[in-house]
Amino acid sequence: MMQSGLQAAVPAAGPGRMAPTPTPMRVSLAFVEQRVNVWLRFGQPVRETALDRWRRVVVFVPGAVCCRVKWIANDYGTALWQLMVLQAPMPFDGAQRISGVVPGARILLRAEGERQVKAVLAAIDAIEQWGIDPCTVAVTYWRTVGNRLAARQPLPEYTPERHMAHVARGVLQ
Repeated sequence: MMQSGLQAAVPAAGPGRMAPTPTPMRVSLAFVEQRVNVWLRFGQPVRETALDRWRRVVVFVPGAVCCRVKWIANDYGTALWQLMVLQAPMPFDGAQRISGVVPGARILLRAEGERQVKAVLAAIDAIEQWGIDPCTVAVTYWRTVGNRLAARQPLPEYTPERHMAHVARGVLQ
């Protein structure tokens, strides 16, 4: 019986075999006044490296969640508003390729344009006003926000009750 290429190329962990090493997610950030601003809205990197006075790289462990905001301007004004809530992939998880994110990430939420980005930033502010760390918010909430943005519907509120249910679900699993 022939195995698929992926199964044959990836040895299983077991006696005498090493388990896959988790690969950290590296996110590039930049700031050039009046031109480029790529920053983290939230996230808890385990390491940060300054490459020069304009660029830095932050590193996240597998499973960590962060929010990267990208704003780019040209001579005529704002050219790009983009916000992504990302989750660092676990070993053997699928991940999307994203410019400036190595080796890639699971995109939980993607907002494009000033209106969408500002709506998500307001939702994040509301979450923080409840005293909830946005990194610990349920993954399903970020996906729901993305679906609501796409459907041009009002964004759902993330309440302490919803967060407690998410935490309780995690304890039971």
